[in-house]
Amino acid sequence: MAEHEPAAAPSLAQAFAGDFRIGAAVSPQALSRHAELIAHHFNSVTAENHMKFSEVHPREDEYTFAEADRLVRFAEQHNLAVRGHTLVWHNQTPDWVFQDGSGQIVSAPELRRRLRDHIEHVVGRWKNQVYAWDVVNEAVADSGGDWLRESPWRSILGDGYIAEAFAIAHEVDPHAQLFYNDYNECHPDKREKIYRLLRWLKDSGVPVHGIGMQGHWGLNSPCLDDIRRTIERFAGLGLRLQVTELDVSLFAWNETDVRWAEPPAERLERQAQRYEAIFGLLREYRNVIDSVTFWGTTDDLSWLNDFPVRGRGNWPLLFASDGRPKPVFWRVLSTAP
Repeated sequence: MAEHEPAAAPSLAQAFAGDFRIGAAVSPQALSRHAELIAHHFNSVTAENHMKFSEVHPREDEYTFAEADRLVRFAEQHNLAVRGHTLVWHNQTPDWVFQDGSGQIVSAPELRRRLRDHIEHVVGRWKNQVYAWDVVNEAVADSGGDWLRESPWRSILGDGYIAEAFAIAHEVDPHAQLFYNDYNECHPDKREKIYRLLRWLKDSGVPVHGIGMQGHWGLNSPCLDDIRRTIERFAGLGLRLQVTELDVSLFAWNETDVRWAEPPAERLERQAQRYEAIFGLLREYRNVIDSVTFWGTTDDLSWLNDFPVRGRGNWPLLFASDGRPKPVFWRVLSTAP
């Protein structure tokens, strides 16, 4: 067997089976190119884009489920769990959702009807197949004094749209685990806003079961102490935790003038050390963390290519473009029990 074939390397999912699920966000391209890798190394999959509003519900009277159905079928064939991502988000939601027939802002009752229709169709389609949903994504304000992000959902329906979405999702599939998902979750100010939101939802009797910590982290930030504080703060709510979108960029956010044809060995070594430290920390909290999902499968398909700098590559994952495990893969594996 060739060294680069997935089964030549130990399975990540099996290595961490006693700790938490190991997942990957999967695109149609990844499913076509790396099906064997996905089935071998992961026991959970998330549709990277193809369960989002703009993909499954591009027009009011049209639902397009082909690519998401393909992923769910693949997961069933290989005994993989499926996370649903995402039902309500300020991005990747078509304009028609918030407009009436004349292009004006839609009324609150009509938007509420559309919200219910969408969740009933999407969650209902994979009831008892998708075990967890990111019901609301990135609703907390990044900075400043405002608590929640301004969005058409909030401006038309008020802050209560979040609770409404959770209630409808639970009504449609009472067995699904329902998550609130966000990024920059380890920044102290935003961490407290997220905590406040989840405390409010819990105290209001909203059926929320967990917090998705996205985990789009860098070589230096957030520091391990802030990750630890965040895990302990959120766990104190009595909710389950999942790392939902893990990757480690080789670039700091302000390095917009830096690019390479190939990554420097020094950065790759720092990335390997970083992943090793992260997994060592996450294993300490395996009693409250159910799943760790990488946001992608191979470096060539990562969303960080071209973002935030167009034309720039990034190498944030454990597998090279051809599916070979990178040296960082073995460092992560070294933290397994």
